[in-house]
Amino acid sequence: MKNLSAKKSILVPYAAFLRGINVGGHAIIKMEDLKKAFESLGLKNVRTLLASGNVLFEAPKTSVNVLTKKIEEKLAQKFKRPIGTLIRTIEELERLKKSGPFKGVKVTPQTRLYVTFLSEKPSSKLKIPYSSPDGNFRILRASETELSSVATLTPNNRTVELMAIVEKEYGKKVTTRNWNTIAKVLKTSI
Repeated sequence: MKNLSAKKSILVPYAAFLRGINVGGHAIIKMEDLKKAFESLGLKNVRTLLASGNVLFEAPKTSVNVLTKKIEEKLAQKFKRPIGTLIRTIEELERLKKSGPFKGVKVTPQTRLYVTFLSEKPSSKLKIPYSSPDGNFRILRASETELSSVATLTPNNRTVELMAIVEKEYGKKVTTRNWNTIAKVLKTSI
C-alpha cells in the first residue's frame, strides 16, 4: 500500500470518525492499535480521542474519498472486519461549529445534540426540519454531508432507538457523534 505521506506538501488536519467500534461491548479495538494502524499509512500527528473511534491526524491534502478508501482497507486488514470511516477536515468541522446548528435549542439534562456524518449524498425524502410523532427526536438541519439532530431521552426511548430513524432514512454508511465530542475534537486539534 502506498504511503500517504510520500508527497511533499503542506499537511492538512483531519478527523476520522469510525463507525460501530467500541459501542455496547462490540467491535472492541484498543486506541493504541488504532493509532498504530493510522501511523502505518504515513499519517502524521495521529491522536485518538475517547474510545468511540475518533482519530485526529495530518496528511497531505488529497481527495477525502482516496484517503477514506486507504484507511478503510488498512483497518479491514488489521482488524479483520470492515470499519466504516467518515473523514472531515478540521476546517469543515470549524465551519459546522460556526454555523450554529443548535442555536435556539433549549438543553436540559435529557437533551442530546448530535451530528450524523453522511458518506454519500442523501436520498431521503424526509422533510427537514423533521420531528418524530412523539416530538422526542428532531432533525434540525440536513446537508449533503451531515445532519444536526436533537434527542430528548425518556424511559421509553433511548439514543439507539432514535438513531434507527436516521439509519432508515439515510442508510448505514453514516456515523453519529454527540456535539460535545465534536467540541472536544476541535479543542484537541488545536
